[in-house]
Amino acid sequence: MNRLQLLLALGLVFSVNEIFAQSSIPITPPEKRITSSTGVWLGFYTKYHFNDKWAYYGEYHVRKRDGFNDMAQVYLRFGATYTVKKYLDVTVGIVHPFYWAPNSEDPNVDNIVPQYRLWQQAVLATPFEHIKLYHQLRMEQRWRRDYVKGSPFKLTHRFRYKMTVYVPLNKPAFENHTLFLSLYNEIFIQAGKSIVYNHLEDNRAFAGVGYNLNEQFQIQGGYMFSFRHKGSPFDYEKRHIFRLSLYHHMDLHLNRHREERDIPIH
Repeated sequence: MNRLQLLLALGLVFSVNEIFAQSSIPITPPEKRITSSTGVWLGFYTKYHFNDKWAYYGEYHVRKRDGFNDMAQVYLRFGATYTVKKYLDVTVGIVHPFYWAPNSEDPNVDNIVPQYRLWQQAVLATPFEHIKLYHQLRMEQRWRRDYVKGSPFKLTHRFRYKMTVYVPLNKPAFENHTLFLSLYNEIFIQAGKSIVYNHLEDNRAFAGVGYNLNEQFQIQGGYMFSFRHKGSPFDYEKRHIFRLSLYHHMDLHLNRHREERDIPIH
């Protein structure tokens, strides 16, 4: 081996060693970043029974962020509910929310972006002597896009489970003029080609009080804490939200059996 070949061989060995040395350098992942925000959510829930089996279901929401300063969402949910048996309802329908961009002054984003969803739900009631316990399983197929102008819609799937407890405070049972404690926790899991790391999308916990005005109207208000992913594997958000909701139930047929269904508006 002549001198030139020896130098080339030594150079090749040095290059390979340098590549392996660089690849073995440990990469420190970014630290978890947690931000906090506040908001106010106003909701109107409806459930109108056409007969003992079928009902129209609707939800209409206005959601604000940064307290009550900035618009966040207008949220419209429609569905048809079928009572399978005394303590089980199923619902299918469509959802049409509108999202306001947080950086609306950016010329490259659309200030308001719509979404299109299909949804299915099952609500199971587990009544006890003095409290009510409900299990809600909801599935959604969401066509959504980014705020950047021209962004395509992508299909994702979301699975939600909520457990709700109602406890009467001023009466032994739920009737007119009953003040009650309302508690729930809801877990959100999402899936789809565009979902890479944030499969556990959100967790929401609520504590509040409600009041049965009469057979048709109920009002609830309270505090909701949300902990969710925000934009990257290392970014999370804590949301502190005040919720105020009005519920309207009405039977549109003569044979009224609301107490036998025992499924509330959710």
